[in-house]
Amino acid sequence: MNGLLVIDKPGGMTSHDVVGRLRKITGERSVGHLGTLDPMATGVLPLVLGKFTRLAQYFSSAEKSYSGVIHFGFSTDTYDAEGEADGPDVNPALTLAQVRTSGSRFRGEMEQMPPAFSAKKIAGKPAYKLAREGKPVELKTAIVRISSFEITGLEGAEASFTMSISAGGYVRSVAHEIGQDLGCGAHLSRLRRTQAGVFTLDEAYTLEELELLAGDVEALEARCVHPRSLLPEMPAVTGDAMALGRLRNGAQANLPEFSGAAMVKVFAGQRELVGIAKRVAGTLFQPVVVMG
Repeated sequence: MNGLLVIDKPGGMTSHDVVGRLRKITGERSVGHLGTLDPMATGVLPLVLGKFTRLAQYFSSAEKSYSGVIHFGFSTDTYDAEGEADGPDVNPALTLAQVRTSGSRFRGEMEQMPPAFSAKKIAGKPAYKLAREGKPVELKTAIVRISSFEITGLEGAEASFTMSISAGGYVRSVAHEIGQDLGCGAHLSRLRRTQAGVFTLDEAYTLEELELLAGDVEALEARCVHPRSLLPEMPAVTGDAMALGRLRNGAQANLPEFSGAAMVKVFAGQRELVGIAKRVAGTLFQPVVVMG
């Protein structure tokens, strides 16, 4: 089975768990996710299947959008509700204005320290494994961009929010840093990803919905995102038999594409994605990914 499915990930599962479930549902062994979601988090998790795993590299820079809740009063070692508290709950008396003022500092481009309990690699080993072993975790800051961050409400010690953040950014690091800024500690208590790149909850399916279709490849493929809507920054072009034959064999070919775009998606008919090609000059293209 080849395609891209958008899953509404349930809480309590790792992204790898979801990959395993989808392998069983579809019978396809080659499955990969496009951006990890923490076990506590729910929402949009795009997965590529079969030959579409070859496209994963082109999705790595996509911005992600979230809604969630920050709990004020104590921080945790993981920066979220699954971690161990760093101290007692101080039950702060915060106002919505105070939280919004602090939140306003977390917009635009900034340096961010990833959590120790994260998948960031240190000498080839994930940081969370070192942290669990009680070993020192020496991470470096990374540049992230938060294009929007709104505190939408405050009830007691919990603030609801929405956020859009660049690839590689950690929402729980923002929650932790706001707690430090306000002097009371904080952690991320709930998180739901509402969008990943162009993929939204509107086109997401639950694992339970897909399990009802287990073994029915045609029905499952009908739930995949239409291949022409993938990677919208690349124009879609349909090649003739001669051009497609050359591209499939790794040779350059002329395509009827006049936008000037550097990269294009090449199709045979409406749905069959042949691959990704790079413009050499004019209408001459070189294949860079061939689906086979």
